[in-house]
Amino acid sequence: MVDRYYMNYNDYGHLRRDPVRAALGYQIGPKSVITRPSGGQQLAGPGFYEVSGLAWSGGGAISRVEVSTDAGRSWNEAEIQGTAHRMAHTRFRLAWNWDGQETQLMSRCTDEVGQVQPSPSQVAEHFEGAPDPTYSVPGLDNTIQPWRVAGDGSVHNARA
Repeated sequence: MVDRYYMNYNDYGHLRRDPVRAALGYQIGPKSVITRPSGGQQLAGPGFYEVSGLAWSGGGAISRVEVSTDAGRSWNEAEIQGTAHRMAHTRFRLAWNWDGQETQLMSRCTDEVGQVQPSPSQVAEHFEGAPDPTYSVPGLDNTIQPWRVAGDGSVHNARA
């Protein structure tokens, strides 16, 4: 956490001279990622698990994190652990009872200014690209990262 805007090489001089405008003009939007279970991990079998991860935003503190355990058909509010601070990593968790069926895990977050983490297809729509979940986001990618949980408990990147 910092008490003022800092300019790095990309911000200074050749882009914007005003540190406030540079910081706000190039801030990273809200981003969350599930770190457990995630790619390369293995679930032992059906049963109770804790889905956990990190969320952050260049727009301020994280105010909400949601997790989907059914490929985005429904979303459950995750518990934010501790106090969410401005522009800092925030831990989240959600209890999950896995039934052993293949599924996708996803997280999305909202920051204190109301920005919601987008899906790749929402970003594609914004940039008038193909409304396709494999769309390659231009610039810094803050879109939702899905993890595929196979029936054998193996976890893989659902975008690959």
